[in-house]
Amino acid sequence: MTDSHHHEKRQFSRIPFDARAHVNDQQGGLYLNCAVIDVSLKGLLIEKPADWTGQIGMSYDIDLILDDAQIVIKVSSTVAHIDGQRIGFESQQLDLDSMMHLKRLISLNLGDESLLNLELSTLIAQ
Repeated sequence: MTDSHHHEKRQFSRIPFDARAHVNDQQGGLYLNCAVIDVSLKGLLIEKPADWTGQIGMSYDIDLILDDAQIVIKVSSTVAHIDGQRIGFESQQLDLDSMMHLKRLISLNLGDESLLNLELSTLIAQ
């Protein structure tokens, strides 16, 4: 698959984002202040913590910390891939407040309301 073809398949815009995330596993493990690389309506990408022990398919609750903790986006996610020093999470569930904050964040960064609406329609249809 060519690189350009790979990008054509992507249905959700990734927004490069300078934030921190707290990643909690189901067994009580906690990874604090993980560097966020990017976010989308469907997931997020973080730098892998040095003590990471998670595996693909494991479930995590992630708190995406914005504006010096003024806003926290809570996402239940599953590890989709682990590539070198990065971990990709696929969002499974967001509460309404978190979805509204994420939608606003992506809308501000995309600068194109119609593109955001298309992505939301795609997400809902899945």
